[in-house]
Amino acid sequence: MVRVLIIEDEIIIARFIEQQLVTGFNCDTRIAITVEEARTAMAEMRPQLLLCDINLNEDISGIDLISELQDTYAFEVIFITSYQNRTIIEQASATNPANYIIKPVDEAQLFAGVQLVMHRIVQAQAAIEKLAQPTELLNNTELMILQQIRDQKTTKEIAKELHLSPYTIKNHRHNICRKLNLEEGNNALLKWVLQHQHLF
Repeated sequence: MVRVLIIEDEIIIARFIEQQLVTGFNCDTRIAITVEEARTAMAEMRPQLLLCDINLNEDISGIDLISELQDTYAFEVIFITSYQNRTIIEQASATNPANYIIKPVDEAQLFAGVQLVMHRIVQAQAAIEKLAQPTELLNNTELMILQQIRDQKTTKEIAKELHLSPYTIKNHRHNICRKLNLEEGNNALLKWVLQHQHLF
């Protein structure tokens, strides 16, 4: 089941989107009508797909919010907005959205806009489930390091906790990334740990 967060300040529109998603897809949904609710939902729900309005009637836009959340979480995003301005669309494109749906949105338009993204997420889930458990890929030290990363510890803090040098921890992190086929930049390992912490 795909976890979907709907970030939309107009509750009637949010409920409509939620109803269409629940009817058309195998998903678990949650609505956030404010930026703060969205931040809370991200931490609690760890959604795989965000449907986000651009104009949230707050100090920051949906584009700014998505950019902020991408620093910590890994997810797909579809912008749903009445904005058709080329500049706005280009700004949204900087966050690499999976799609961009123009309001007013109807059932067919929403289904078409979400279907391909949802299919990609489901395929990715299936691929992950086929992978060996991390306990089979990693040694005990690497698993302990993953647990420390899950607790948001820095390399220096992990080194102190495990009585190893920071250089050794960096080497272990490199090996973990290699075994999990992860790039080493953009907090990729932290994002992976937060998404898969139920595996270890």
